[in-house]
Amino acid sequence: MCVNSLVRGCVLVLLFLSAPAWAVPEIQHWTTPRGGRVYFVPTGGLPLVDVRVVFDAGSARDGAKFGLASLTAALLDTGAGDWNADMIAQRLENVGAALTTGASRDSAFLSLRSLSHADKLQTALDTAREILAHPRFDAADFERDKKRTLLGIKQRGEDPGDLAEIAFFKTVYGKHPYAHPSEGETATVEALTREDLAAFHKAWYTLKNAIVVLVGDVDRAKAGTIAEQLLSGLPEGEIPPPLPIPYAREASTVKIPFPSEQTHVYAGQLGLKVIDPEYFPLYVGNHILGGSGLVSRISEEVREKRGLSYSAFSYFMPMREFGPFQVGLQTRNDQAQQALQVALDTLKKFVAEGPSEKELEEAKKNIVGGFVLRLDSNQKLTEQVANIAFFQRPLDYLASFTGKVQAVTREDIRHAFRSRIDPGQLQIVLVGGGAK
Repeated sequence: MCVNSLVRGCVLVLLFLSAPAWAVPEIQHWTTPRGGRVYFVPTGGLPLVDVRVVFDAGSARDGAKFGLASLTAALLDTGAGDWNADMIAQRLENVGAALTTGASRDSAFLSLRSLSHADKLQTALDTAREILAHPRFDAADFERDKKRTLLGIKQRGEDPGDLAEIAFFKTVYGKHPYAHPSEGETATVEALTREDLAAFHKAWYTLKNAIVVLVGDVDRAKAGTIAEQLLSGLPEGEIPPPLPIPYAREASTVKIPFPSEQTHVYAGQLGLKVIDPEYFPLYVGNHILGGSGLVSRISEEVREKRGLSYSAFSYFMPMREFGPFQVGLQTRNDQAQQALQVALDTLKKFVAEGPSEKELEEAKKNIVGGFVLRLDSNQKLTEQVANIAFFQRPLDYLASFTGKVQAVTREDIRHAFRSRIDPGQLQIVLVGGGAK
């Protein structure tokens, strides 16, 4: 959907005004009379409201119908109630509002940005409510988006980087719901019907499965009214069952030959959950190991000292259940094995010894100094609060973030990496001309 010039201008002003000074906001939380969960941060100065409604309806809820959650989310705003996609777009454009939908492995969402003027906001909310409660999933829209998804899957199969990422998740997760790509696979998407989408929506887009996040120029009373309005058309539903716990698998190496000049290399294993007692030591430690760009250890060893790869990295992807830890690089085919070995040796040394005091202090400065960039617009703040709400992080997560980073010690990092990462039990994937 489009955003008119007034909203774009407001966004630019907001970014300008927030640059010189900032403060960590207080997150307010309550439950509506019907049981809806609401998280709210008031911001003044600009007549804007950002709303995100989040559901535990990501691709981990696909069952055997891989791609179902993503296609359901994609079709929400293509028609709802008496409106087709063009009518929805026109309604939003007329009041300067923008609406998007999407899904990840853990969640699905609808995001709305609107001016806070009563008449304009009301039209935007009426539209969003209808999209949430009564999506049409018209046959023509369904077939069009299904074909578009299948084309994307085909193109994905022509990209060695995409193939490596898919193979990595399958290798790490086996038959767990995190294993398959969110967009699905050709056979599973081809088998989907619009009735599947309607049933998925009915099962997962419910009051008890919803969280409403509001950030903007409204007071608490108005925020409560907005939340109740958005949720009013949803059935009560049930709280979803927990996902199965993924278990570590035996070390393995998967090689997928591909006619490319570069080989994509991934190595990793299960890492950490969003709510995890060792979140901060692992987060800060990985910043030093491979998460801080060209100054990280892995990049220094693989790229700077030996010129084996333009980019080499590591990261943790915290999820509701254990997300992956991954070391990755892209290199010339004839250097694939050498680059992989250097990366693995670097990881092994870091797990054994941890960081130096200098590395730790520089990492803390870098992380704390960049923290403001996570909160320098309403949209970023909305994403942060939605993450806190969905994963049930403490409400003071943002306020306490820098303090917890500063409190991490070298021993904390050594202990966390030794207890979580076993360099001898990694899943390794190579895709490209060097995968032999």
